[in-house]
Amino acid sequence: MSKALEEYNRKRDFDATPEPSGGARSGKRGKAAQALQFCIQKHDASHLHYDFRLELDGTLKSWAVPKGPSLDPKARRLAVHVEDHPLDYAGFEGNIPEGHYGAGDVIVWDRGTWIPEGDPRQGYEKGKLKFVLQGEKLAGAWNLVKTHMPGKREQWFLIKSKDEAARPLAEYDVLEAQPDSVLSERTLVPRKRKSKVSTKTSDKSVAKPAAKPRAIGKDVQLQGARAAALPASLKPELATLVDTAPDGDWRYEIKFDGYRIVARIEDAEVRLFTRNGHDWTARMPRQAKALAALGLQSAWLDGEVVVTNEQGVPDFQALQNAFEEQHSGGIVFYLFDMPYLNGMDLREVPVEQRRSALAKVLEANEDAALKFSDDFADSAESLLASACQMNMEGLIGKRVGSPYVSRRSSDWIKLKCKRRQEFVIVGYTEPKGSRSAFGALLLGLHDADSGELRYAGKVGTGFSEATLRSLHAQLQSLETDEPALGNPPKGADARGVHWLQPTLLAEVAYAEMTRDGAVRHAVFHGLRSDKPARKITADKPVAKTSDSPRLVKPKKTPRKAATQADDADLVGQVRITHPERVIDAASGTTKMQLAEYYGRISPWLLPHLKQRPVALVRAPDGVGGELFFQKHAGHLAIPHIVTFDKEEAGQAAMVINDGQALLGAVQMGTLELHTWNATSKDFDRPDRFVLDLDPDPALPWKSMVEATQLTQTLLDELGLASFLKTSGGKGMHVVVPITRKLGWDEVKAFSRAVVEHMAKLMPERFSAVSGPKNRIGKIFIDYLRNGLGATTACAYAARARDGLPVSVPVTRDEVAQIKGGDHWNIDSVLERLAEMDEDPWADFFTTRQSITVAMRKKLGLE
Repeated sequence: MSKALEEYNRKRDFDATPEPSGGARSGKRGKAAQALQFCIQKHDASHLHYDFRLELDGTLKSWAVPKGPSLDPKARRLAVHVEDHPLDYAGFEGNIPEGHYGAGDVIVWDRGTWIPEGDPRQGYEKGKLKFVLQGEKLAGAWNLVKTHMPGKREQWFLIKSKDEAARPLAEYDVLEAQPDSVLSERTLVPRKRKSKVSTKTSDKSVAKPAAKPRAIGKDVQLQGARAAALPASLKPELATLVDTAPDGDWRYEIKFDGYRIVARIEDAEVRLFTRNGHDWTARMPRQAKALAALGLQSAWLDGEVVVTNEQGVPDFQALQNAFEEQHSGGIVFYLFDMPYLNGMDLREVPVEQRRSALAKVLEANEDAALKFSDDFADSAESLLASACQMNMEGLIGKRVGSPYVSRRSSDWIKLKCKRRQEFVIVGYTEPKGSRSAFGALLLGLHDADSGELRYAGKVGTGFSEATLRSLHAQLQSLETDEPALGNPPKGADARGVHWLQPTLLAEVAYAEMTRDGAVRHAVFHGLRSDKPARKITADKPVAKTSDSPRLVKPKKTPRKAATQADDADLVGQVRITHPERVIDAASGTTKMQLAEYYGRISPWLLPHLKQRPVALVRAPDGVGGELFFQKHAGHLAIPHIVTFDKEEAGQAAMVINDGQALLGAVQMGTLELHTWNATSKDFDRPDRFVLDLDPDPALPWKSMVEATQLTQTLLDELGLASFLKTSGGKGMHVVVPITRKLGWDEVKAFSRAVVEHMAKLMPERFSAVSGPKNRIGKIFIDYLRNGLGATTACAYAARARDGLPVSVPVTRDEVAQIKGGDHWNIDSVLERLAEMDEDPWADFFTTRQSITVAMRKKLGLE
């Protein structure tokens, strides 16, 4: 045990607290692998305070700052010197259990690097440290000065120096303006303390209970409940999408089409949070008031807010309108789980017991804005058929006996309705990227009353290569100059469309239809010739007669195959062995769940893989095991994979062109996919180059944002359009598509010149030389990925890191809004794509640009 950390280790039981038990780094920090780091942790322990930590001699020197740092040089903030902490503590967020040292919630409020003025060890020993902070929130010069005040602990002052980063406290309080974590979506809701009276009496968004805490009925069992303090934040349990209902004992609820909301109740406060931790209490005052009226001492409640239409079916558009119009009266908060209640942690209590307790709690409710989400014991097939007939989104299934976990779980499942019918084909678009024949089919439906043919959206998935070719031949013979639609699409949706005579019919499955009558998430299933086109109208959903959404049994249970079995199921086409094997202990993700991710992401991922040599990072034993980087197929028997020998590609290579090859790679233990900068169309000439911005790990994300912006600005000045994606790790990838004119050496030389130009202009920010010692406090822009056979993590590919983050395309504006290069994982990226209106890389595959002589001259290459 390091002497520097003896006190830290003595105070903690690492079998009970989630705090890191890392040791000190040996030796003094000279020219090391990264800059000196600092962090400030917001800590809601016996009192809310801020822990200020500076790395020095292998540990974090630490001070507790009760009032937190201030940017005002006149504000001298008391800083109580406490025990050293391990360097790993700089990334710690979580809850320290009640009864343990420092019990309470912790978030990383700020972090970055610190640059000492003079010798930091001498300054620390003498009690006078001067330094510059480069953080997400704090910057500029600061001082830590030891006082001579008596006390058990050394008393210091944390003081901001007068410089450009200083701001008067009356003008700007950084603690109030930026209260949240810089690492995650976490925030802290300070606990109410009996010794103090809250001063937030004017906060109208805080609802106050009017009744005494209620007890649950004695007939409700709570096996596994334990006493625990109420955590400041809660990540909700998420459901896994499945195609068919599994065997076993399950209970099913309606899948609401709304916003997931969790409610925190403690003493005199009710707070409503989104699944990402954003406080929406002010948006739903009626619902907060109804929760307060339940009279609970403390609780976390989980549910979904919805607005129903005239048929009593949840209407997502109506919900959005309600929020935009700031009218919460019509919003209903359906509650379905209760992880905490009145000082008890119920997460280990079986789900059916938690829900029984929740139902008891809601017996006192008299407000229609608050309801219990009923469940059903009927078969999943009949319930789903009924839900789909009623135009609902589907079902949520919960395994009987399961606990509550703050992650996506196979104990909670989603069964979605897939509507399916015939559409008239009214046009088609040109293909993009590596797609052949055509891009998407434009669809139409006849209005049942007027008979007018009206636009009904597009379908661009579900086609095999053979279908694309054969269907394209039929489409070409039907081309006409004018659309046959009464309301043809306009703008970008109509640009370059080939209009058709309305005679062909397509059978299409889709998730839902918008109010404008356009399908969403459509999949092509084939042509139909058994009906005349003029008879094709929209299917009408079954009207609902009861006052609230409930499932009714259909008169006749339809064939399950009619809605599910014919859907494209990549996972079903490739046998996944050991599906239950956990490949990431941090998230609990199994091999099957990874396969399901790659199956679902394949429409976005495959365009970036097609015809492009790929290297696989295989992890047979999961993220924590040994990793294998494989650049050619070798002995791997992966179905559908395309291989090339050295004579063809310059070196042995393999290509993944379809979903079966992709899932076959996952079956063989693949986690990551890395691609070349050239395709099989011409192995000798790249069609892009990549600049990988690789930071000193201690640098704040703000430095990466600025570096990305500066890099893109230089490329803009050169006349090159560039596209961004997160690396899935610490950095960002700047990707520049180019025409296939130059060879590997010329493209690599040009990318190197870009990097060296950046490093010459701003040597304090950038390094053009690889190696940890060359990027201390800087960002290395890696151009080495632009040589023959070099690879970069593919867009939408998972990374072999804790939590399985993903490399995700983003817009310029998004870079400053995310928390880091690992902002999304295999769960959250799917949610992002479902909510996006436009692909951030919509123009990537159609961008045509070349590296010109003029560009080379600007960089001194000519």
